[in-house]
Amino acid sequence: MTQTQPAHSSPFETENIGRLIARFAIPCVISMLVNSLYNIVDQIFIGQGVGYLGNAATNVAFPLVTISLAFSLLIGDGCAAFFSLRLGAKDKESAAKGVGNAITLAVGFGVLFLVFGTLFMTPLLRLFGSTDTVLPYAQDYTRIILIGIPFVLIGTAMNSIIRADGSPKYAMISMITGAVINTVLDPIFIFVFKWGVAGAAFATILGQIATAIISVVYIFRFKNIHFKPSLLKLNGKISRTVMSFGASSFITQVAITLVIVVMNNSLAFYGAQSVYGAEIPLSALGIVMKVNQILMSLLLGLGVGSQPIIGYNYGAKNFKRVKKTYLISVSIASICAIIGFILFQFCTQGIVNIFGQEDALYNQFALKSFRSFLGLCFLNGFQVVSSIYFQATGRPIKAATLSLSRQVLFLIPMILLLPRFFGVEGILFAGPVADGLAFVLAAIFILLEMRHLNTAHMQVNETEE
Repeated sequence: MTQTQPAHSSPFETENIGRLIARFAIPCVISMLVNSLYNIVDQIFIGQGVGYLGNAATNVAFPLVTISLAFSLLIGDGCAAFFSLRLGAKDKESAAKGVGNAITLAVGFGVLFLVFGTLFMTPLLRLFGSTDTVLPYAQDYTRIILIGIPFVLIGTAMNSIIRADGSPKYAMISMITGAVINTVLDPIFIFVFKWGVAGAAFATILGQIATAIISVVYIFRFKNIHFKPSLLKLNGKISRTVMSFGASSFITQVAITLVIVVMNNSLAFYGAQSVYGAEIPLSALGIVMKVNQILMSLLLGLGVGSQPIIGYNYGAKNFKRVKKTYLISVSIASICAIIGFILFQFCTQGIVNIFGQEDALYNQFALKSFRSFLGLCFLNGFQVVSSIYFQATGRPIKAATLSLSRQVLFLIPMILLLPRFFGVEGILFAGPVADGLAFVLAAIFILLEMRHLNTAHMQVNETEE
């Protein structure tokens, strides 16, 4: 017997899953890609206008960016998961309080980050692997980038919330606006005004400010809640719940930061013992990481785009739609990861050339970095979407474990171990080893989860009968 849908049912419950994923994932993917392009655009223009020392400087400063992004995702992705689950449970009051708490947390963390980063900038840059040659460039870039950090937290956190409210296109527009401003101003500040790496930093923060302003305006346009200033008052229980749901994304970004710090210091140490010197490996692998971030942003966008669909239906105990949404998302992500692998392996020289023509040693190491470090990146689609699945269903420990697996449990130990046997090239081999091991762990988690979903679906059907 066919059941009729409630008169006011959500599209998350009734709309075709493929169309839903497209509607949410495409704008989300574009937003994620645009966010990653901030750093890529800087690298391209700095590479052309300053050289590989400038790119090495941005790589040294990059951990500050990833740490700030970690806090914005802790708040934003956590609130998005909380928001979707509460809406699925028909509890709009709690959903609204989650949004208010998230905004207050984003502002508070942003200001604290700006103050701390400014006070300890030079020690941090040295900790992140800066050599004496690179340090002046890194300081010029970082002291300006820090000004934009509060706007990064506000804009990125609000973007996740806006998507969960059912307005992925609005979130996309806010990100694109900032990226366009950055892209237009980069060549003007670097080549016309001759500001070097500082010019790239100014272009970046102006784009970030624009994104934050557009995102904040959305508080007057929420579809599912009515926003009011009283919601900004922090509630300890709600804030803790929001941040626990965002822990997976936070840990992923913190892990990326740890990887970059360990990798930068290892590259400088082992590179200095090789024919390449310290600066060439720092610059080349930094570019590889940021180009790979485009692929990872695409995969994250697909996962995060499916998050509100999975979260809502999990909260509504519609486990059949949960499973179908996951399977479609992970299939698309895997196809994208395979395409990325093909490009990294067979179009390598063209990618390297985008970031400026350098000497033969630089070119040699850059090509080797792409082909070795990203040798198993075609497995990442499955691993990334699986991690976000557990975040969407409100199980932060499993999500965090999968997020940690590649970056901390596998990659960092390999970065520390393999160079002892293979020199600076050993750092490049760490990438595929970590990707392969993380894939195996994710596969075990998901096989068990699919069995759980099948059982839960049958139990729900028996209860309804």
